[in-house]
Amino acid sequence: MPRSPWTGPDPLLLASTSPTRRLLLKSAALPVETAAPDVDERALEAASAGLSPPDLALHLARAKAESVAARHPGRVVLGADQVLDLGGTVFHKPTDGASARAQLARLAGRTHALHAAVVLAGAVEDAFVETARLTLRPLDDRAIAAYVDCAGAERVRASVGGYQLEGPGIHLFESVAGDHSTVLGLPLLPLLARLRAAGLLAF
Repeated sequence: MPRSPWTGPDPLLLASTSPTRRLLLKSAALPVETAAPDVDERALEAASAGLSPPDLALHLARAKAESVAARHPGRVVLGADQVLDLGGTVFHKPTDGASARAQLARLAGRTHALHAAVVLAGAVEDAFVETARLTLRPLDDRAIAAYVDCAGAERVRASVGGYQLEGPGIHLFESVAGDHSTVLGLPLLPLLARLRAAGLLAF
């Protein structure tokens, strides 16, 4: 069985139940456990009015990491958050197909930013934000409705903006500038560099 490059005494503790982030870490051969943070994201966001979208992502990621680190002393805890920013306006996950269509109509033909923040807490402390910029094709109501029908209600509700780049959402885009893992919400290259600097990776 292939050996993991991870040299920590315990698996990396992900302060999230996101299957995508967990899969990204496992794909990099890192042992990972998950713990749900005790954080009300919308309340934190409301109390953080005035923060820029990248700083908001960092604030939410730090709250998640610190919440889990407080319950698991001595562990290396990873908190992450992602904010979709269209000209300074922050988007949240659609609640239904209608709100997904409305979000996509606002994003169509325009470039938006995805700010992915990572905070390491507990045995290692570090923090950073990476940004990807995505441009949707011009889309009329018919095209948006066809996409939502193809993707399905569950998928469009699962991600902010109503799309998943790793699924049918790829059809919506004209261009993507930024690392794929940043788009998925966990920038792996800078994360691995920081874990390496902390002596937690064998190579």
